[in-house]
Amino acid sequence: MMLGLTFFTAMGLSWRERRKGPTPARGFAARQKRVIDRWVTAAAIAALVTMLVLGGLQWLRIWLS
Repeated sequence: MMLGLTFFTAMGLSWRERRKGPTPARGFAARQKRVIDRWVTAAAIAALVTMLVLGGLQWLRIWLS
């Protein structure tokens, strides 16, 4: 679940970056840092969403029993 969410979130973040317009390229290291930052952000968002969904399902199961 987290891998899929990470992938789709990273795709959404890259789409958002492309939509905002071109950013000045300042070298290979800067571009790679931007890519790494995008994937770390996507992984953090995926972890948060996964915790919220699975935690919500757990609480729903507790409330219904």
